[in-house]
Amino acid sequence: MHWPEEEAARYRAAGYWRGETFGGLLRDLAAAYGPRPALISPTARWTFRDLDERADRLAAGLRASGIRRGDRVVVQLPNVPEFHQVCFALFRIGAWPVFALPGHRSAEISYFCSFTEAAAYICPDDEHRAYAPGTPAHVLGELPETDPDEGDPSESGPHRPAPGDVAFLQLSGGSTGLPKLIPRTHDDYIYSFRASAEICALRPDSVYLCALPAAHNFPMSSPGVFGALSAGAASVLAPDPSPGTCFPLVERERVTIAALVPPLALVWLDAAATTGHDLSSLEVLQVGGAKFGREAAKRVRPELGCTLQQVFGMAEGLVNYTRLDDDEETIVATQGRPISPDDEIRVLDDDGRDSDQGHLLTRGPYTIRGYWRAEEHNRTAFTDDGFYRTGDIVRRTPTGHLVVEGRAKDQINRGGEKISGEEVENHLLAHPAVHDASVVAVPDPYLGERACAYVICRGDPPSGAELRAFLRGRGIAVFKIPDRFEFVDAFPQTAVGKVSKRHLRERT
Repeated sequence: MHWPEEEAARYRAAGYWRGETFGGLLRDLAAAYGPRPALISPTARWTFRDLDERADRLAAGLRASGIRRGDRVVVQLPNVPEFHQVCFALFRIGAWPVFALPGHRSAEISYFCSFTEAAAYICPDDEHRAYAPGTPAHVLGELPETDPDEGDPSESGPHRPAPGDVAFLQLSGGSTGLPKLIPRTHDDYIYSFRASAEICALRPDSVYLCALPAAHNFPMSSPGVFGALSAGAASVLAPDPSPGTCFPLVERERVTIAALVPPLALVWLDAAATTGHDLSSLEVLQVGGAKFGREAAKRVRPELGCTLQQVFGMAEGLVNYTRLDDDEETIVATQGRPISPDDEIRVLDDDGRDSDQGHLLTRGPYTIRGYWRAEEHNRTAFTDDGFYRTGDIVRRTPTGHLVVEGRAKDQINRGGEKISGEEVENHLLAHPAVHDASVVAVPDPYLGERACAYVICRGDPPSGAELRAFLRGRGIAVFKIPDRFEFVDAFPQTAVGKVSKRHLRERT
């Protein structure tokens, strides 16, 4: 799970890893930018000093409740300033946030709490509290704040977090079963968002719009809210990403940079033509989470009046950006190039030979060396010399930019939300009328992909509406429920008798 010491020493010598922790970083930022706005929501405005002091009080309260260094705490909160207060409070204790998404329900939350042996669950309301029976819950609005002891900043003393410690656990997209957990350290993650902020030219007068769920890696660190904070810039937290919510915020707060997934970018482009709101402050629109089609990408500059920045990355590490000074053809036709000079990229054909197009493998100063508590999966996800097999199929241009051509992994990317077909299949198999199920991606011009469930039934098939209601009752996230159901008598098979999902996809 850790980098070899020789490589870690190289990353420190290169200045990527500066020996910082999140808690210490916020302390420094509060000293440098104290009265400047850090977090803005429709109902609140926190300065850097506010965030620092509130994080201290919450850290003291959580310690008093029994949370200690190394404890895991599942965090599921909406886009509110308290989300980041919770993050920094846990960072100061040395406890690990486990970032659940707003769409997760009882099936996912109970799994995260059980698998991580969570010491607590921090959630938005009493309804969510029921998702994790047996795990102590702290509800938004009732967080246990208390005044810290005099001279007791949580990041000091013999039990303080170290820069090389795990800072938090993030969720993988997950191509099989429930998501794997990604351990990110203080050293590697601070480097990734600090370098991202530089690439995105953030400055203290920049204003970042966090329109996507704050727990996603993209709006957290690419450059995200953490990157904005590191540059002394303000972040505006939008309750939802719709133009009706975000356009007034762009106008009121003079937002300079925003990040969206492709389906939302299309909605924004359509809405911009008739909006009465002033969007002239917007300098950069980032689009990532899924491939942004070339024709749509060409619309951004003429219709929104800003620069498009394509972002292609993964919570496991590697992030690529088109640069703000790239030519227009590069911006609309590629998904960018890596953050770091020490991001090592390998593109291999199906036979494992170097190629200009093929399977993307990577290692570097902010790409993990293993999932948490997943030894068996790590043997296939990582090479013996530490390269991460991303599962993406890419083409590399002569300039080092990457063009995403598809994925090798059996995973559905529904508008940036990653769905494991196997997980949904397991829930469908619990229905008494379902003999077998296979969930695959089908193309969609709006979302990129939708989920289609092929189902073999016992006797008369239930309706699609009945199966959707059944899955909702199982407590899975709504975005994972298949968009289509097709009832068949048998599945196509490969030569070795496995279900051929490729042939199922071709049927659509």
